[in-house]
Amino acid sequence: MTVHDEGLALAAGFDQASEAAWLALVEKALKGADVASLVSRTADGIEIQPLYREPVGEVGVPGAAPFWRGARAAGSAVAGWDIRQRHEHPDPQEANRAILEDLERGVTSLALRLDTAFALGDDEPDGVMAYDAAGLARTLEGVMLDLAPVQLEAPGRAVEAAEALLAVVADRGHAPASIRADLGLDPIGAVALGRADPEGALEPALALTHRLIGDWPGLGLWHVDGELYHAAGGSEAEELAAAIATGIAYLRTADSAGLGPELVAPRLTFTLAADADLFLSIAKCRAARRLWAEVTAACGVPDVPMRLQVRTASRMLTRRDPWVNMLRTTAACLAGAIGGAESVTVLPFDAALGEGARLGRRIARNIQLILMEESQLHRVIDPAGGSHFIEAMSRELAAKAWPMVQAIEGEGGMLASLRQGLVQDAIAETYLARLSDLAHNRTSITGVSNFPDLDEAPLEPDVVELPRLMAEAERLLGGRQRPRHIQAPLHPMRLAAGFERLRDLSDVALAEDGRRPRVFVVGIGPLARHAAELSMVQNAFAAGGIETVTAPLGADAAAVGEAFAATGTDIACLCGLDRKAPGDAAPLVDALLARGAIAIYAGGRPNEALRAVGIDGFVHPGANLLGLLEDVQSLVMGEAA
Repeated sequence: MTVHDEGLALAAGFDQASEAAWLALVEKALKGADVASLVSRTADGIEIQPLYREPVGEVGVPGAAPFWRGARAAGSAVAGWDIRQRHEHPDPQEANRAILEDLERGVTSLALRLDTAFALGDDEPDGVMAYDAAGLARTLEGVMLDLAPVQLEAPGRAVEAAEALLAVVADRGHAPASIRADLGLDPIGAVALGRADPEGALEPALALTHRLIGDWPGLGLWHVDGELYHAAGGSEAEELAAAIATGIAYLRTADSAGLGPELVAPRLTFTLAADADLFLSIAKCRAARRLWAEVTAACGVPDVPMRLQVRTASRMLTRRDPWVNMLRTTAACLAGAIGGAESVTVLPFDAALGEGARLGRRIARNIQLILMEESQLHRVIDPAGGSHFIEAMSRELAAKAWPMVQAIEGEGGMLASLRQGLVQDAIAETYLARLSDLAHNRTSITGVSNFPDLDEAPLEPDVVELPRLMAEAERLLGGRQRPRHIQAPLHPMRLAAGFERLRDLSDVALAEDGRRPRVFVVGIGPLARHAAELSMVQNAFAAGGIETVTAPLGADAAAVGEAFAATGTDIACLCGLDRKAPGDAAPLVDALLARGAIAIYAGGRPNEALRAVGIDGFVHPGANLLGLLEDVQSLVMGEAA
């Protein structure tokens, strides 16, 4: 019998594995700690277990309902996924130059973010300042619209943008059947952002759909932008629930106007965020298709899979040490591709600084090209299939999100829930919990809250001639007026913003006074005793833009006082204190106070005996680091004033 006939026994020669044996090894490694200590939780409260067994329930095959494993049987194996690049430079000519360069170098479609902020009364634009067919024609000059699909993003002005694109298409003589663009009609998303009046928000998009749906078979019409809920701080399940509920609202609205789900569902596109949590982002893509399959099955169109796009999450990007963003967006892109997205948009690593520069766009597209052309990732159909962890997480995410969808429906649908603030309240609660985790170092941001570099050379964003562009826009638009909007619109946020604000204050101090805020740090005893704590303290203060000046090793109290006075700071921190002999800290504390210290901190967890000898606060991994840094910055700036 050949090896092929009897099968290849990869585990031959190894002892039989069992869960009991695994548990025994784990308990030995934990040295008495509970195995439950290995369990972590997502923002939705889903437990992440250290070991997963084969899940119970449907698995399915790629391309078959309920589409757990992808919308197409071959996945991306034939042609790869669509490499989409987002463009939002305010100047239409600069945007056009960047667009043509990207298309020449591997990008296969465009996401065109058109300005609506300035057009609707804000002080500055948030996209390309093209407001009519002429402006859009300048932006898309040289782009073959029948070969390079364009997706429009213009919350609050989506219908106007769509009309402009259709006019450009008609002017170039393209046949309607040859166009694969996506008009991006997402009126509920515009309402959520405060860019549209909830009264009558859906009607213009519905009228345009009636006009186009028969003659433009390849045109994407309605769009659900789930990333905007993620950008506002929502959890994975909250993003899924908001996206699915929005899709239901669009199907219901169209159906009431005589456009059945069999017509609208295939023309409806979803965008979800993918962040640096690789496995959770993959599971979210799978859960989204499963949830939407429930909806389409209930509508009588069970064989219409979700059209899924993925955009790397904006909230994870940092302005400080932006180079780390390359790693974050690579993980997110990988998640989108493995999760079965039909198109992936990678934001430039410098996007948090403004419009991504040429290098940022180059890296963004090359991340995708490397994953596809060099790693051959698309050649594997459903590469996550069979992972017990991802299968289980996908099911738990879907199970967590579906009651949220039902709750939104119970309140009258997505639009009604936004008007009542229910969706916003849930997202705000999750966002505050996430910020608390960051402040207390339960989660961290590399390069910002952990391992910051105070001496990093800042990246300078491109200079844009906004006054000229805004003057031209004023003449074109006439009066700009904010629409009536819901009471609590969503606002995009970045997780690093709190720490980066303190770093900005530090930069201002450096520019004005010639030095950053400082803390004098004393390492007590031999290096082996205080080195780890000293490193932790220096890292913690640097996260707030605060330099540390260390005392000479082994100096006595008098020498420490002298060195402290020479630094010109009024704040000190002691590392390596002996908790068993807190009184030993008294001479150092007295010496520092005698030299004008206004606050003395200690590394390590709070200790009442140390407070009694004059320690004001404690720096440790579980502390509210952000709050502590804000206090120190206030003390330093108050003293400087």
